Amino acid sequence: MPERPANDRIKDFNEVALGFSLDEAVAEAKRCIQCKNPKCVGGCPVEIDIPGFLKYLAAGEIEGAIKKIKEKNSLPAVCGRVCPQEDQCEKVCILGIKGKPVAIGALERFAADWEREHKAKAGDKAKDKDKVKVSVVGSGPAGLTCAGDLARMGYLVTMFESLHLPGGVLSYGIPEFRLPKEIVKLEVEFVKSLGVELMCNALIGRTLTIDELFEQGYKAIFIGSGAGLPNQLGVPGENSQGVYFANEFLFRVNMMKAYQFPEYLTPVLMGKKVAVFGAGNVAMDAARCALRLGADKVSILYRRSRAEMPARKEEILRAEEEGIEFALLVAPTEIIADDKGRVKQVELLKMELGEPDASGRRRPVPVAGSEFKLDVDMAIVAIGNSPNPLIPRATPELKTEKWGGVIINNETATSIPGVFAGGDIVRGAATVISAMGDGKAAAKSIDNYLKR
Repeated sequence: MPERPANDRIKDFNEVALGFSLDEAVAEAKRCIQCKNPKCVGGCPVEIDIPGFLKYLAAGEIEGAIKKIKEKNSLPAVCGRVCPQEDQCEKVCILGIKGKPVAIGALERFAADWEREHKAKAGDKAKDKDKVKVSVVGSGPAGLTCAGDLARMGYLVTMFESLHLPGGVLSYGIPEFRLPKEIVKLEVEFVKSLGVELMCNALIGRTLTIDELFEQGYKAIFIGSGAGLPNQLGVPGENSQGVYFANEFLFRVNMMKAYQFPEYLTPVLMGKKVAVFGAGNVAMDAARCALRLGADKVSILYRRSRAEMPARKEEILRAEEEGIEFALLVAPTEIIADDKGRVKQVELLKMELGEPDASGRRRPVPVAGSEFKLDVDMAIVAIGNSPNPLIPRATPELKTEKWGGVIINNETATSIPGVFAGGDIVRGAATVISAMGDGKAAAKSIDNYLKR
């Protein structure tokens, strides 16, 4: 898929990938061999009929393609941009055995963008199912998917969002150059057009409790409140000035539009030498934002090797193209501040890889006596997030793991009858599409529960 040149794109926050043209999309869709047993469908967490929508695309019937996608997925423009298709549907494409798999993600994006450009009609609102009320907590990918599916089934769905804008991590966590916020807005509007009511500035656990939602007549509740608690490095000096957590930094840049300062009065005090701890998609996003905001040098510091990096390969390559430096097999031992309390250096320890740990990746092992210092004037910690603790703390009967994740059974049900959960509140920080898969599974389970 065509992309803007690195030298141009680092000067602004406009989208990097440009998408397929109509001719390119049709030609790519024609590569699909329409397998009798399409493994790509099994590789999709939201169960899109991939051969079905590709068949429409190959015939140039774009409206048919997007309708086929939206039978299962209410957020195709989002998924086409941020879903790791290379590890899911495209990974099991038969054509990938001897060559390149069909570019399923790029084609999903094309169909969704075509619909937006041609102002296709909104979703069809289902007939209310005997006025049964269901609440969805959180309007991120899990909540939007669950709400949309339940609305299609005919339930009266109210989606509660703690912030002033919907979208969750889609709005506050992913930069404009990867996921334009106008696209998020339109995807949310589509879900609302199915009959979903959205209530922003409603912090469940404070504004309303789970018990109070039941008292208001909701017969089932889905919790999709995400993972908003940042993981800490646990080293001296972590609270120095100039040290950000990635979700704080990205929230200011994305939702509070610091990248448009001074039009939006959200300043970010940028350093010239920026260190980013971590190597996932969030770390790449933070590093690339820092570069665009004026940093002279941005370094990704990661305690494992390149092979273990959890970020998407395309995002790693884009970061490299843009000039982000990678310091691998290093771990921080201390953040050193100057006499005014502002970060001036990080002390790092060299690592080597040992045996695989529980994640399947080789465990980093310290190299004794290998400490060295790196001059920085800003640091961003992007080593993951833990589940949002607010609802569990306000709901003692809601059982959780020791690390904070809400415990569910195979049908996404929690320890409280009628309460279901999915996405990062269950998994910890994970992918958008895995959260969407959880939301879809929860909608089915809620429907089954309410039919009993």
